[in-house]
Parts: sequence; C-alpha cells; structure tokens
Amino acid sequence: MAEVQEIDVQTAHDWAAAGDAVLLDVREAPELADAAIAGAVHNPMSSFDFENVPGGDGKKLVVFCAHGMRSYQVADYLLREGKVDVAYSMAGGIADWAGAGLPVE
Repeated sequence: MAEVQEIDVQTAHDWAAAGDAVLLDVREAPELADAAIAGAVHNPMSSFDFENVPGGDGKKLVVFCAHGMRSYQVADYLLREGKVDVAYSMAGGIADWAGAGLPVE
C-alpha cells in the first residue's frame, strides 16, 4: 500500500502555480475566514465528500489543513480506501504557507 508523502509549502505552491496539483483544503468552514488559498478545493474533514475527491487528469493531490495533522489523516484514508493512488500532505498546513509569505486571501 502507498504511504502519504509529506511535502513542504513551497513545493505545494510551485506545483499548484504550474498547474500540476490540486490543493484540497480539509479545514472546517469557519477556518476559511482566517485565511484561504485561491483556487483550493474546500472539502471539510468533518463532512468529507469521498465521492468527489479532486485530482486525476495527471494532477497531484495535495491535502492541507491548519497545521498538517488532519490533512495527513485524510490523505492516509484516501490511500487506504483506494480513492487515490498517490496523496500528498502539506506539512505545516496553511499556517506554514502564510508564514512563508505565500499568498492567502
């Protein structure tokens, strides 16, 4: 079975900017008011829609949350259940993304 691969925020940003990845935000709706990444798909962990997992079309799936714990859990579940072949968890989540000066809304 494949394992979740953790990547840093700069790699996630670069992949998304190049159109090579889909960013999947699994934070809850109230957390979006704090900061959000433009173009990210929102699918909160508490009510995750497993029938509509983004990705495919040759794009990498990068899951993120606030700090990286929930994203790892969701990515692991998606792999174990065979919903995806490869999943990445963005280490440090949106907190590290914003801390690195990457764009947030």
